[in-house]
Amino acid sequence: MSQRSSLLSSPARWLLSALLALGLCGCQTTGLEDITGALGTKPEKTREAKPDMDALRERYRATPSDPEIALQYGKALRENGQRSQAVAVLEQAVLSHSGNKPLLAAYGRALADAGNFQQAFDVLSRAHTPEDPDWHILSAQGAVLDQLGRNEEAQQYYGSALKIVPDEPQVLSNLGLSYLLQNNLPKAEETLRRAYERAPQDARVRANLALVVGLQGRQAEAESIVKADLPPDEAQAKVTALRQLLTKKQQRAER
Repeated sequence: MSQRSSLLSSPARWLLSALLALGLCGCQTTGLEDITGALGTKPEKTREAKPDMDALRERYRATPSDPEIALQYGKALRENGQRSQAVAVLEQAVLSHSGNKPLLAAYGRALADAGNFQQAFDVLSRAHTPEDPDWHILSAQGAVLDQLGRNEEAQQYYGSALKIVPDEPQVLSNLGLSYLLQNNLPKAEETLRRAYERAPQDARVRANLALVVGLQGRQAEAESIVKADLPPDEAQAKVTALRQLLTKKQQRAER
């Protein structure tokens, strides 16, 4: 078997697991950590200023039974990378407000952050109904299913989300990564190019497309995509991170 054939046929699960975990934490760096099957994080360009954690903590301690305060605090903990704390806060809130769909959605995403994928899927399923579907949650459910290795089911959820918001870049990006997990790189590239056409400034979409292009052996093109419109120092950091990911992928394929 040729080296390239081995590269394309090797399991991609290790790769998306790492990328999703990095993306879900909401951290910002200059590497490729913003490659993600997004579960509700915002693209770099539109992220808001971080909330005042001390003030939120005091508000929560003063009125822990208030579902809105618990929701805000839980989301802030999640964005700050405090995964177990976010799960604990949102779990307690859901126990007291079991029908609160925004709380259920946030709790499901927090569980996914913490790697509790099956429980996350079950909770997210309670966060909306077929009569009132939420494309964000459908996409999040797809990302969780991909983590569970249920790629074809995941793609059905992305398809349902796209019926609500046709050509939504976030959903297309997740769908493209799902095809990557199946080693269907041409389909992954086609889908991610659709996302890129609609959101060329979204660094996550660019990084996902660059990764798939690079895995097909077109590294120069991949580097051009990942560093588009970035300051020189950040562009170089992105290129370096992409090269490292591609090298690790190739090394695993050669074992």
